[in-house]
Amino acid sequence: MPAAYASTALKIGGSLFGNKKKKRARKRRAREQKEAARLAAIQTSFRPVGVTTRFGQSNFQVDKDGQLIGSAGYTLSPELKKQQDRFAALSNQGLAQAERAGRDFAPVGRAAQGLFSLGRGYLAESPQQAASRFMAQQQNLLAPSRERMFSQLQNSVFNTGRQGLAVGATGMRPGGGAGLGASQPELEAYYNTIAQQDAELATRSTEGGMDQTRFGAGLFDAGSGLIGRQYAGQVAALGPYEQYLAQMRGLEGLGQQSLEMGLNLGQLRRNAQGGNALFQGGMAAAESRYNPSSYTANLLGGFADSDILKGLFRQPQSSGLSQPQGGGLRVPTFSTPFNYGGYSAPSYSLGGY
Repeated sequence: MPAAYASTALKIGGSLFGNKKKKRARKRRAREQKEAARLAAIQTSFRPVGVTTRFGQSNFQVDKDGQLIGSAGYTLSPELKKQQDRFAALSNQGLAQAERAGRDFAPVGRAAQGLFSLGRGYLAESPQQAASRFMAQQQNLLAPSRERMFSQLQNSVFNTGRQGLAVGATGMRPGGGAGLGASQPELEAYYNTIAQQDAELATRSTEGGMDQTRFGAGLFDAGSGLIGRQYAGQVAALGPYEQYLAQMRGLEGLGQQSLEMGLNLGQLRRNAQGGNALFQGGMAAAESRYNPSSYTANLLGGFADSDILKGLFRQPQSSGLSQPQGGGLRVPTFSTPFNYGGYSAPSYSLGGY
């Protein structure tokens, strides 16, 4: 019976000791696995590199492992910053010039509107109407000279005694039309001259009507050209401002090179393959180093079932059984020590148990 009690106690103690050791092993394994994951994350994460060039310096907010945790930016060199400030002042002047462009080119717009109004007047008449008006104007101009010529002709005929003479009459035409009437030779020449002049005036009037229409359209073209130059001038007025702004952007780009170089170097520092290998190796090491087995618990369990324990509690020769006063369980009282496998057990008594 005592050997069974001792074996059970050893097994329970070994089990409790093993469970406690397993719990500690699991905690240590979890810590090492977490650390392996952290180191692997550092290898695979983006870690920018601060770069300083002649034109600027990059700025990154990183943690102790070099990982980007905040803002990223760059600072221009003092020389470039001063130049940029000077271009900024010039750009303000260029912008003010562009703002004045509307007022500066307003006269061009007004001239264009005047051409439009003039063109509308010329185009108010059709080419036929313009030709008739031109014909009437030319005849009015020629009328005084024609009247003086007719008067001089009559005086000449009268002075020569040929007044009333009429010649040149023709008979009825074959088609039934009336022939030419008789006329005084000088008068016939006079009227033929007038008829020829009127024919020439009619031709010139037709051309004049078409010229007037073309001239009116040309006025509109000229006005449109002025409007185009007005708008082109206003756009060109932005040229200085845009040039100054382009220079500012160019200087900004020179300073930004430090930021771009830092970002590119940060990409090169990423090692996904190495990080994965580090993670897998760390996980495997944690598994093998802290395998939740208990050598001590196994040793105690084996000892509980061994013959050694049974030998320790084997009943030797005794001088008798002692009976506690008042009755109860008899317990052995060993009188002499015993030796088992080189181990000497002292004598002891369980009396009173």
